[in-house]
Amino acid sequence: MTKNLVIVESPAKARTINRYLGDGYEVVASVGHVRDLPSKTMSVDIENGFLPEYEIMPGKKTLIQNLKKLAKKSDIVYLATDPDREGEAISWHIMEAISTKTSAKRVIFHEITEQGVKEAFKNPTDINQDLVNAQQARRILDRVVGYQLSPLLWKKIANGFMLRISAGRVQSIALKLIVDRQDEIDNFKPKEYWNLSVALSMEDSNDSTRFYARMAGSKRYGGEEAKKIQSDLRLSNF
Repeated sequence: MTKNLVIVESPAKARTINRYLGDGYEVVASVGHVRDLPSKTMSVDIENGFLPEYEIMPGKKTLIQNLKKLAKKSDIVYLATDPDREGEAISWHIMEAISTKTSAKRVIFHEITEQGVKEAFKNPTDINQDLVNAQQARRILDRVVGYQLSPLLWKKIANGFMLRISAGRVQSIALKLIVDRQDEIDNFKPKEYWNLSVALSMEDSNDSTRFYARMAGSKRYGGEEAKKIQSDLRLSNF
C-alpha cells in the first residue's frame, strides 16, 4: 500500500499527526532545519546577486536519504512544517535537498487537533516563495554582516585579548540603541521645575464646592515664573 509522506518539524507533532491521519500516511520529523550556510566560509556570492551556497547540515544526511526513499514511494509529499517564514524555508530546503519528482503540497495548520489537521489536509497549497525569500534575506544578511565585521572587531577591539566579540544584523543595532540611551543618561543635567494646579471656589457663595485645574501642555516652569503665575492667579477672577 502506497503511503503519502508528511514532513513536520517536531517528533512529538509527528506522532500526534500520524495518529490523526491513520495508515495512509508516513509522518516524519525534520527536527528543524536541514540545510544552512557552511559555518567556516562566507558562502554568499556577493558579486553574483548575493547567491547563497547551502549545504546539508551535519547530522541530517541520513534523514535526507530516508526522505528521498520515502518520497520516491509516495504519491504526494505533504510539507507540514511550522506556519512561519522559518517553517516555509525548511519546507523549501527539504524539497531542494531530496530533489524528488513526486508532487509536493504545503499544508498549514495552527492547532494540533484532529479537526484542525484534517481540515488543513483538505486544503493544501504551494510553498510561499515570498516567505522563503524573506527568510533567505535575513539569513544572508546575518552572514554578510557578522562574517565580515566580527573579524574586524577581533582585530581592532579585542586586540589580542581572549574576548568573544561579534557583530550582527540585530545585535549591532541593539548595541547602538543602548549606547545612545546611556549617553543620554550620562549627559542628563537635573533641573528644578514646578507643576501648576489651582483650586477654584465660588466667590460670595455658601457653596463650598471646589474646582481643580492644572496647566495644560507639557511646559515646565522655573521657580520664579511659577511664583509669578501663582501671584497673578490669586488676583484674578474666573
